[in-house]
Amino acid sequence: MDSIVFQKLLTNEVATYKSLLETENNDWIVKGFIDINRNVYTITNDTKVVSKIIEIILIPHLDMFAKRNGLTLELPSAQNYYPDLTFKDSEGNLFAVDFKSSYYDDNKKVNGLTLGSYWGYFRNRDTNKNTDHPYNDYKCHLVLGMLYKQSITNSNEKSIYSINDISIIKSVIEQFIFFVQPKWKIANDRPGSGNTRNIGGIVEIDKLVNGEGPFAELGEDVFDDYWMNFFNTTDARTAGIGKPQYNNLASYKDYLRRHRTLHKKIQKK
Repeated sequence: MDSIVFQKLLTNEVATYKSLLETENNDWIVKGFIDINRNVYTITNDTKVVSKIIEIILIPHLDMFAKRNGLTLELPSAQNYYPDLTFKDSEGNLFAVDFKSSYYDDNKKVNGLTLGSYWGYFRNRDTNKNTDHPYNDYKCHLVLGMLYKQSITNSNEKSIYSINDISIIKSVIEQFIFFVQPKWKIANDRPGSGNTRNIGGIVEIDKLVNGEGPFAELGEDVFDDYWMNFFNTTDARTAGIGKPQYNNLASYKDYLRRHRTLHKKIQKK
């Protein structure tokens, strides 16, 4: 199976997940946690909690998707390993899928989206650093995006509800939007936040859904070269190069232009 076919299959699968996670009123089906005494404890809209619960719900369905299409689904052997999901076909081809979630506002922009490290396994692509399979072994690297709106609700975490009261508990999130795109097509040219080693993602929902980031027209090879050679301020100082060689696509183009000029100069000698 090639990467285009796999992406199409996964996109069609993910298109069904909105109805899987929402009620008829577009509220999240999850209301809280339940104990053995049938008590329900409400949850907050904390993004880490919400995203983990969504993943737990979706993984069994993604496993069924894999089996229907002659694939096997592998989960990472360690919590911080890349990717979140590895799909393998009968010929041994690997497809990486990473869950990425965020909430969005009325302006249809997400509250930030990071796309994984540009260090470690991303640069050392033939090693098993923080991954069960080397980065280069994958046919493609896809993002399964899960976007949602935070509900306007006064959730009372001090209260304990009965299972019979579940209909009166307001969901903390609503109105899901799902998408599947190659990581390089939705990547931005800036880190995810501050001085971290994470690749930042674009924030406009329409562009995320359609894969229209700044690298989309430039190609995956440009994305790879840009982020494999990107240094933040601290790493540039540690590497002895003083300051970052570039910090956005405009300065990256200047960086390439300088190197091209030097290369031509050497060739003439």
